[in-house]
Amino acid sequence: MSQCACLSPQEERLQGKKKVNREGRERVYKILDRIQFTVPHVDIERARYFTESMRQTEGELLTLRWAKALKNVAEKMTVYITPDQLLAGRVGQLGRYGILYPEIDGDFYIEVMQDLPNREKSPFLIDPEDMKILMEEIAPYWEGKTYHEHLNKVLPAEIRGVTYDDERGLKSKFVVSETSSYRSALQWVPDYGKVIQRGFIDIQNEAKSKLAALDLTNSVDLWEKKPFLEAMIIVCDAIMIWARRHAQLARDTAAETADPVRRQELLRMADICEHVPAYPARNFREAMQCQWFVQMFSRLEQKASAIISNGRMDQYLYPLYKKDIEEGTLTREEAKELLECMWVDMAQFIDLYINPTGNEFQEGYAHWEAVTIGGQTPEGEDATNELSYLFLESKREFPLNYPDLATRIHSRTPERFLHEIALTVKDGSGFPKLINDEEVVFLNTIKGCPINEALDYAISGCTETRMPNRDTYTSGCVYINFASAIEMLMYNGRLLHYGDELIGLETGDPTSFKTWEEFYDAYKAQHINLLRKAFQQQHVVDRLRPQHFAAPLSSVLHDLCMKYYKDLHSEKIEEGVDYSYFEFLGYGTVVDSLAAIKKLVYEEKRLTMQEVLEAMKANFVGYEPIREMLKSAPCYGNNDPYADAIGKAIAGKGLKFSSKSAERVFTAALKERKLELKDGELTGLDDFIKAQKEADPDAFAPDKAPPRFASGSGSGGGHGEPPEHVPENVRIAKEMGAARAASAGATNDVLKNYL
Repeated sequence: MSQCACLSPQEERLQGKKKVNREGRERVYKILDRIQFTVPHVDIERARYFTESMRQTEGELLTLRWAKALKNVAEKMTVYITPDQLLAGRVGQLGRYGILYPEIDGDFYIEVMQDLPNREKSPFLIDPEDMKILMEEIAPYWEGKTYHEHLNKVLPAEIRGVTYDDERGLKSKFVVSETSSYRSALQWVPDYGKVIQRGFIDIQNEAKSKLAALDLTNSVDLWEKKPFLEAMIIVCDAIMIWARRHAQLARDTAAETADPVRRQELLRMADICEHVPAYPARNFREAMQCQWFVQMFSRLEQKASAIISNGRMDQYLYPLYKKDIEEGTLTREEAKELLECMWVDMAQFIDLYINPTGNEFQEGYAHWEAVTIGGQTPEGEDATNELSYLFLESKREFPLNYPDLATRIHSRTPERFLHEIALTVKDGSGFPKLINDEEVVFLNTIKGCPINEALDYAISGCTETRMPNRDTYTSGCVYINFASAIEMLMYNGRLLHYGDELIGLETGDPTSFKTWEEFYDAYKAQHINLLRKAFQQQHVVDRLRPQHFAAPLSSVLHDLCMKYYKDLHSEKIEEGVDYSYFEFLGYGTVVDSLAAIKKLVYEEKRLTMQEVLEAMKANFVGYEPIREMLKSAPCYGNNDPYADAIGKAIAGKGLKFSSKSAERVFTAALKERKLELKDGELTGLDDFIKAQKEADPDAFAPDKAPPRFASGSGSGGGHGEPPEHVPENVRIAKEMGAARAASAGATNDVLKNYL
């Protein structure tokens, strides 16, 4: 019997059965061919000039030190223009490259850098002269100063025991794994639209105006707000200096270029770099270059997890795209080529992990610079436009794994857009990922985000959402290996890999459990123990990070940072929302394991607990029949009520535990505002409203017009009257937005319900 294998276009390309059509993309493929499959290099210049400045500014406010260090980097690092590129700017040498952040991991450079070119997973090349500078100038300064060392030193022994497997904290235990010491922040999305529309001179002038208005006889103004604003002014200078250096490089390169076409491209590039990001972008080309400068300079600022994402590109670029198309100064193909020039240079920056644990988690050279398209406008209308379709078209025709394309869909997404999404998924390259507005907008709103901003979210990293002027939580979060809880249950608090070391709870010999309920209670104890230690670990992380990390560029682009004169990495920023999370690793494995034990040991009694234990200790070698029996039990993710009920019960147990933590935070926030929730009644609200109104007469006035929800699907972005049946989550979110805008005369009941 013959079998017919149906391959996707991407599979056909990978197997050589289908050639990539390069016609019209000669430029980007020429760039790609030079770098594809090459081993990346380490560029040390960011680390060198950052360290040089930090050595000179000890004792100053950390945000100010960071801004001065970035300016030093901007002035001294080598600037590059990738040959054949239409966009200027990269943060390392030509080819594939990674850069260093010694403030995170400089304390163990001496131990691990020598092996970097030879390591099996994700090797990097480094020049011998650069290695010498790294060992003699950079690494010695950071010994005793890094965040990693501080965290390793202060973690309590019981938390450290599930976190690290060595004295220096270089190796993870892979039980309750902290991730904050191999990145300075979670994935992030800067407010690109702000820079495109205003330019850094205007943003800098805002900081100067605030600085001039300070009362320097006030200690807070003098010692906190003044250096913060000075940092904002300096970081604006830094990125503008960096851009002007690229303008000069483009002119110098043009003067030495014989090809008249390339010479004109370089001269136009120089003109663009002299204008943006200092001034507002005047056309699509300038907007693209402005965005690229901000994205690249953000990488110099900090090592954000999964790299800096691109936000809602089809939204903030569309006005200038539309203008240029209508004026005839830009074609769709030219716009697409500019986008793909960005993708191909994006692919050359490699997220370099020095930390051995980080490298284990991050095996390979992947990174996730998400681009978000589709969705809704802040006013609640469908946001799909012609650029949205152009992004999908580019992903099908140029199937590079950058960017990480995400599409937002909702109940009124146009049929044409859904069809184009399906065509792109069908291509088989794994893009785009689909994000459901009907869930996400509501979730963001009930967490405290104003409805207009909740509707304007962007995807960042894997599937996380960001609202660039509302999010304020940046700490890397805990990875909890719940599969280890199963093993610790079976071995009375121990893991075979670590011998007789007690890591979990001693819940007893599993062969002594007579009923499923006893066995499951023991698992729940191990599960909650890991959750408790994760919360304790994260508490320490959140309080240490502001002592070690600052983000002046991200802060100057964040409305709340500027409003409250606080760096984005501050432990708490007023009006900000906390989207922290824990990674649940092995969740499906846990459910499958519990379902198998329940079914085969306690219900059907086809196996004994002793037989299961013996098979586990042998890693099922010689016990293959037992393994097959266990695998035949109901499994999670198959719409099987037996397994799913166990999964739901575990999730409920974790939710109940974490809700206690959330309740404590909520109660503390109420107390801070002299409010109290007692017997279901919120007291002190009238006094709170009065005080807010006295401090700010517009405190409860609407920020914007309420969202208007479009109807119909159509072929484009329709703008109709509100539909008869607004989705339930949108209706609730809208009501919550209205509650936020309520005046001081609003009743206690309305605001109590909103809270």
